[in-house]
Amino acid sequence: MEITVDPDKCCGYGDCVLTAPELFDLGGDGVAVLLVEEVREDQRADVEAAAASCPVAAIVVHG
Repeated sequence: MEITVDPDKCCGYGDCVLTAPELFDLGGDGVAVLLVEEVREDQRADVEAAAASCPVAAIVVHG
């Protein structure tokens, strides 16, 4: 599974951080960053919930 965060879309609302704080944080520029290099399969529900919580659809789950 691949996760991408579109920095041009991200507005720094932080919903992803509230939903999955073990996977996402806001960088110094206020843009969401993925904290892990690979998302484990048992984290799929959390990352999908974080993507769904993004009001600007900046997080995309591939695969």
